Amino acid sequence: MADPRDWFAGRVAVLATMHRKEQAIAPLLDTHLGVSVAVPTGFDTDAFGTFTGDVKRPSDQLTTARLKAAAVLRQTGESLAVASEGSFGPHPQIPFVACDRELVLLIDRTHQLEIVGECLSTDTNYRSQVIRSSEEALAFAESVGFPQHGLVVKDGESDQVLKKGITDGDELLALVEAALSQSPHRAARLETDMRALYNPTRMAVIAQATEDLIKAIARACPGCGCPGFSAVKQFPGLPCSLCGTPTLLTLAQLYRCQHCQFEQRLPGDHGFATADPSYCPYCNP
Repeated sequence: MADPRDWFAGRVAVLATMHRKEQAIAPLLDTHLGVSVAVPTGFDTDAFGTFTGDVKRPSDQLTTARLKAAAVLRQTGESLAVASEGSFGPHPQIPFVACDRELVLLIDRTHQLEIVGECLSTDTNYRSQVIRSSEEALAFAESVGFPQHGLVVKDGESDQVLKKGITDGDELLALVEAALSQSPHRAARLETDMRALYNPTRMAVIAQATEDLIKAIARACPGCGCPGFSAVKQFPGLPCSLCGTPTLLTLAQLYRCQHCQFEQRLPGDHGFATADPSYCPYCNP
């Protein structure tokens, strides 16, 4: 059976980005799939939402990535597209910890395939703070990796963006002083700029999501060899190692082929045959 990656070797994939995500994505797709990545000129990803909130995202994370991919295919007339979408907020299992969830989506019109890579990482500097002095601004900047990581300055009253992509200390202080002087309560808001080109920490997580996409592509359907044989449903119930009571951890996953609809039930991919008693509703009620 042919290597599923051969479905893409030698092809050009258009990447829906204006924030230099090709730095994280292109080398991996070239090395592992033989795919050349092209970035179209004039493609405006800000139309699909901005992290600063001035443009709302049109839908959920995956749907937005699909919209980006469809738009870049329409613009270029190509058959293979890659789009990525990030989301920041509380970790789903550890609410007091911030996390970065990155999706990297591949759409192949020739073979009618959609394959997704994902990375959920707590390695992020995602933060926002109201500041009332230049000293507070400098302390915040230092805590989030400035100037390697860019900052956003907002008006402290209206939350309007004054400037994005700030990587110069003198410019930061000048903007902060201007915002403070115009504020009745002498307040400004600083945020980390989460756009990939201003956030090397996020860029690294996008690379990890791309690696996950490559692994997903390499999973071939046992029936027809189509790439992207992926889990479509999870079944909880992994038994407690102490008493055997079913837990909420994944016992099995249902995999399905997009091409021939072949299905296979496989064990959870966490690598455990039983669950730690700390997850057991009987041993740890």
